[in-house]
Amino acid sequence: MWLTSLKTWARSVKRDVVALWIAARDARTPLTAKVVAGTVAAYALSPVDLIPDFVPVLGYLDDLLIVPLGILLAVRLIPEHLMVDFRMQAEQIIQRPTSRLGLVAIVVAWTILVAAVTWFAWRKFDGP
Repeated sequence: MWLTSLKTWARSVKRDVVALWIAARDARTPLTAKVVAGTVAAYALSPVDLIPDFVPVLGYLDDLLIVPLGILLAVRLIPEHLMVDFRMQAEQIIQRPTSRLGLVAIVVAWTILVAAVTWFAWRKFDGP
């Protein structure tokens, strides 16, 4: 039972983060709400943490406390009728099919780019 409610909560957090990203770019959103929504969404979607996860206990503090509190603040700053619209848009985005082939193509492209830059740097600094 608690696992089901935890999964539901996690899905709503994911939906709200995407909705906040949409809100931050929408002209109807008040400026203060845009700034807060954009900051929260960028932080939640960013691979960089304020406190790295390997730090005992504190590492998960941002994921368990800071992000949800930021979401609550941003949602309260956005008018309710707009938030309903942003959540519907977020649901549509989340339900879009994902492409594993696209992921592989992006990883291959980045690998080739890093290899090329490394090769050129090695030739430039270690070459004849």
